[in-house]
Amino acid sequence: MPHDALPPDPFEGDPEDPARVLGEPDEDVAHAMGEEERTELVGDLSDLAVYQALLEPRAIRGIVVDCGECEEPHYHDWALLRSSLEQLLADGRMRPHEPAYDPDPAAYVSWEYCRGFADGVTATESAH
Repeated sequence: MPHDALPPDPFEGDPEDPARVLGEPDEDVAHAMGEEERTELVGDLSDLAVYQALLEPRAIRGIVVDCGECEEPHYHDWALLRSSLEQLLADGRMRPHEPAYDPDPAAYVSWEYCRGFADGVTATESAH
């Protein structure tokens, strides 16, 4: 069958093409993670565990991140964010994932809020 008789590849030029793993790795997409990046990522995973332990009992489902590409908030449940960060640590990149279905924005907080909340709890506990 001639190549032009086939339908166009819907993933042509897409760095997230799922068939990419079947061929040679794209050096532009997959890069070796430096030791500093790896250390920061391990720290983020550790922080995430603390934030989840403190905030999940208070009905917070996860973290919201403002996306620089689409300029929309992305809502990540605790498990999804942990899985994404672990994948980044293992593979050097994150695969796309399904967005949260009809998230309640009040159930998600920013990374900065988490950090401030944890710092507040730590300061309160050390004052007693």
